[in-house]
Amino acid sequence: MRLSTELAGAPDRCVHISDRESDIYELYRLAEELGTKFLVRSCVDRLAQDGRTTIAQVMESTPSNGTHEIQFRDAQGKEQRTVLSVRHATMTVRPPIGKQKKYKHQELQIIYAEELDPPEGRAPIYWKLITNLPVTNHADAVHKLEWYALRWKIETFFRTLKTGCRIEELRLTTVNRLANCIALCCVVAWRVSWLTILAREAPEAVPAAVFTEAERNLLDRSTPKLRRVPSRDLAFYVRAVARLGGYLDRASGPPPGTTVIWRGMARLADLVEGARISRPPLGTYG
Repeated sequence: MRLSTELAGAPDRCVHISDRESDIYELYRLAEELGTKFLVRSCVDRLAQDGRTTIAQVMESTPSNGTHEIQFRDAQGKEQRTVLSVRHATMTVRPPIGKQKKYKHQELQIIYAEELDPPEGRAPIYWKLITNLPVTNHADAVHKLEWYALRWKIETFFRTLKTGCRIEELRLTTVNRLANCIALCCVVAWRVSWLTILAREAPEAVPAAVFTEAERNLLDRSTPKLRRVPSRDLAFYVRAVARLGGYLDRASGPPPGTTVIWRGMARLADLVEGARISRPPLGTYG
């Protein structure tokens, strides 16, 4: 938090969105000290108000102020829709008992979003968020829920960075070389993550916006026709790349993820390079 706000140069414009591992009272105090914002999924039922109750107890008596529908993919990759009951409240959040002499209490906003009528065989969705951003109405609460939901795309990016680029296995000996390699890997991981998301949200996009002419020609020649994709749109070429990476492309299967796209892009790069070096140099006649 210190480094990112310093790098941005405008702490008041930063919002630090984190999962339950960041539910640390010291982090909340640091955010106030730096003048920055946070949105964290809570896992600790902290003392609240005058210290004789907890956040969960206060939220139990807080009525729902509306619902919010979300769309997601389950463990099998199938699209799901569900409705969450949303509650929010502003309350005094107190530090742990052993730290009350060291830290002051804070006025924070709490958002609870609980799934209505969850299906059997799946744990219900239940988000408990804590933030120092203003939450005065249902629209504000939903806005923060949408922000938190975007965190998963960041997780996907870092998974690609770690498993695809294997960034944790780098053995470079100087800081400059390490920084340059990380910067390059970030671009690669971003492209793979972006391509995965784009293929799901805009499957009919123009493929030339993503793939070069040489890449499209090689994919046309190296991949059998996909009968379920009659047009050569972006979805066709992303599936073609995924097939190079081991994607089975079953009718009932989930859409391709970052892993098979990463493997497919690596193979496609080899195909492009092989096609380039196989061409006779200019001025050579048979």
